[in-house]
Formats: sequence, C-alpha cells, structure tokens
Amino acid sequence: MNLGFLPSSSGGGGRSFEAHLAGLQEPAKSIMADLRRFALSLGASVIEEVRPHRVVYAKTLTFRTFLDIEPAVDHLVIEVRTSRQSPPTRIVVKMQEEAEQAKRAIAEAYEKIR
Repeated sequence: MNLGFLPSSSGGGGRSFEAHLAGLQEPAKSIMADLRRFALSLGASVIEEVRPHRVVYAKTLTFRTFLDIEPAVDHLVIEVRTSRQSPPTRIVVKMQEEAEQAKRAIAEAYEKIR
C-alpha cells in the first residue's frame, strides 16, 4: 500500500521491497522476507512503506511506526518502537535465531503502539 509519503516503485524514483532483497546476502535475505511476512501477518491494520534505505511498518493510517528494518548486505538493523515517547530498541540480526527473538519484540510493539 502506498500512502503517498514517498513515490512507489512503479511511480518512478522509489525502491521496491525486492530491490532491498537483491542487495542482501543469505541468510539476511531470507530473514528480511520472513520478517516482512511476520509483520504483515500481525493484523489488517499493518501498513508497509518501502523507503530508499529501509522498510517501515506502521499501524493504521495514523502511521504509528512500530518497526523499521534497514538492510545492510549481510545483516539487518531493526528498530522496534513501543510508543511515540520512548526511544526505539535497536536489534542487529545476522542469524535466524536472532530474528526469532526479534519477532517477540515486534509483536509486543505492534500490540502496544498507539
């Protein structure tokens, strides 16, 4: 879903999710695809916004950001936010086990963000 924050990949100038994947090595590529499926499965209110250097997930049209994933060749830098007032928790993910731990924090952030 494109909310008009940045041009979509079909609108020229934007970057697609697949373009982010193309720049990653395994296992980071598989982990990023898995985290995307996980984030989108949290609820119908999840919105994905693909940006030039990262992918952001938010809750509802008020765009309450709860997850930010920045791909970095062989790992992912994830920021999880549980409220607008508190600073995000930063998690570096290189292995699937770390991603599984991050999923717990992501699910909690999705539930708590207002």
